[in-house]
Amino acid sequence: MTPPPRSEAGLRQRQERGELRVLTAAHYRALVAREGLAAAYAATDVVVAADAGFTDQASLQLSLGPCDPPIRLRTVQLGGVNGLASGGSGELVLPIGGAATEREGPSGARLLGALLAGRSVPLAAGGEATPLHPRRELHTDLSLERIAAGRLLLHRAIGENGIVAVSSAPELCHSPLGPLLGPFTTALYSCGGPGSIGLTMPGLHLLGPGSPVLVGGAIGWVIGSGSGHQPEPRRQPSGHARTPGAVAAVAVDLHGLDGRWLRPCFFEGHGHALLVAIAAPVPLLDPTVARQAAAGPEQLEAPVLDLAIPRRVKPSLGTASYADLLHGDLTVGGRSLRCAPAHSPRLAQEVAEDLVQRLSSGTFPLRLPGLPLGGRPALVPLDP
Repeated sequence: MTPPPRSEAGLRQRQERGELRVLTAAHYRALVAREGLAAAYAATDVVVAADAGFTDQASLQLSLGPCDPPIRLRTVQLGGVNGLASGGSGELVLPIGGAATEREGPSGARLLGALLAGRSVPLAAGGEATPLHPRRELHTDLSLERIAAGRLLLHRAIGENGIVAVSSAPELCHSPLGPLLGPFTTALYSCGGPGSIGLTMPGLHLLGPGSPVLVGGAIGWVIGSGSGHQPEPRRQPSGHARTPGAVAAVAVDLHGLDGRWLRPCFFEGHGHALLVAIAAPVPLLDPTVARQAAAGPEQLEAPVLDLAIPRRVKPSLGTASYADLLHGDLTVGGRSLRCAPAHSPRLAQEVAEDLVQRLSSGTFPLRLPGLPLGGRPALVPLDP
């Protein structure tokens, strides 16, 4: 007999009593295979899904303390990274990405890595002299402890699905996912498939403004729809997206981040980026959620795109099942390609296991969103 639907209040009461039954997505799927869906659903309250992918669609938002005499910031450079000053006394924004040709050049990702490692970085700022803010220049060093407040904004933190990147070019193709050998020799896939947040929770329907997620070891919060949000992609009958779909943006306090789960990196020909591990709880509120969370690699798929074509709309070469991708072999147009993940399955597993412990011990809040993600698509082409 299938258990009745569950409520948020009921699950929170179980958590408060120390009785919340939490499994990673991999352990839940193994339980479904062993005991059947109904028994696994009856024995599990929350499934934890996780991603650990690369992004340069992020920024650092910092609040600096006052100096004497005061300064009204107009130009600022932190760790060699040019920031955008708000015109106030200490608010600035720095991009995570950096130059596409300088591996050792400045970038927000490297800056964040240095701060989390406990190092100091130089600050050079210029001000607009006013009667109340007479200072024109400020030169000092900043460490994480000397930054009054700060947050990491991930504009494309959680995506519903990813892509499989291939190249038709005869030479090496530098892509945002990494180097591709062509023509049609290697492939890179950007989503972990089963166990990823978006394919465990189709539509990201249990996430919305205010939803807590674990980001780089700290509790972060969904702030709304993210960059490239597409709430109505092509879907399988099960509800899982066939293509990149819904996207959530996330903010997290800078001072709680753990450098184990955030890694600065560099892609030749593309630039600097940040590897970020994120985990999210998926409360099994009803049998539909339980069935979708149990989907295995053979039931899920991603589009295969030729990234050698420098156009907004890339040629589609069909789809690939995650069973083939995880096996490491892919066939495109009769040709066999070697494929590899453009993400970190190990870090995703680690952050998922950490969230399981936090949920079980009651140190991570279990909360459903008050509002869903927006229904307006956020991918509007800038065609002239």
